Amino acid sequence: MLTLAHWGGGPGPWILLFPLVWAAAVAGVVTVLRRTGPRGRRGPWRTPDDPRPTGDAPLAVLGRRFASGEIDEDEYWRRLSVLDEQFGRTSKKGGAL
Repeated sequence: MLTLAHWGGGPGPWILLFPLVWAAAVAGVVTVLRRTGPRGRRGPWRTPDDPRPTGDAPLAVLGRRFASGEIDEDEYWRRLSVLDEQFGRTSKKGGAL
């Protein structure tokens, strides 16, 4: 029986084509998955109860306004305490958010 690996008395150099095809297929799948997946620091492993603020969340807006200088530190802590009461977050003035 004539098989591909022993065609003409032994494997030809074209036998290397099969691993290259598989490598290209795997690279293509990885590329497609990375381009269609979520962007930035948010990945598929992020859970809905993650406490880090993102997007237009009130804490994220407050943090951006403080960082850009729109509000001072006193105003930041005052508004943060209101948000803590409203959303049930417990954070201390010196602690991390």
